[in-house]
Amino acid sequence: MIRAEITDAQGRRMRSQSLARWIERHAPKKASGTLVVAIVSDATMRRFNRQFRRKDYATDVLSFPSIAPDDLGEVAIASGVCRRQAREARHPESVEARILALHGLLHLMGYDHEHDTGEMRRTEERLRKRAGLPSGLIRRATR
Repeated sequence: MIRAEITDAQGRRMRSQSLARWIERHAPKKASGTLVVAIVSDATMRRFNRQFRRKDYATDVLSFPSIAPDDLGEVAIASGVCRRQAREARHPESVEARILALHGLLHLMGYDHEHDTGEMRRTEERLRKRAGLPSGLIRRATR
């Protein structure tokens, strides 16, 4: 079982926890532990991406595994990038946040679309369809 919490960049619990409830309902059955989803500014995400991936731009989502046994880790979502991608995809920002959170969660579970043979893409597609979400990130990137 997974327990999710949505915070801001400083770790303060955000008022709306609807994304947390969605994650808890639609996470893969194998997911267990605590997941924190931090909604951060694009500037913060750019700093994270530069520091951890040596890429100097604000990406949409990053995953940070936990070393604690009961925690999955943290997923950071860039609020501005999320908003722009939602607009481009012509769906609500809340839908884009779900797509990003799912993608980040899969990375925390050990999936890696950059090095696997399509396993993460297939898993993301299956979960996305089951949850009623439009195209996932990996599918968009390959178009």
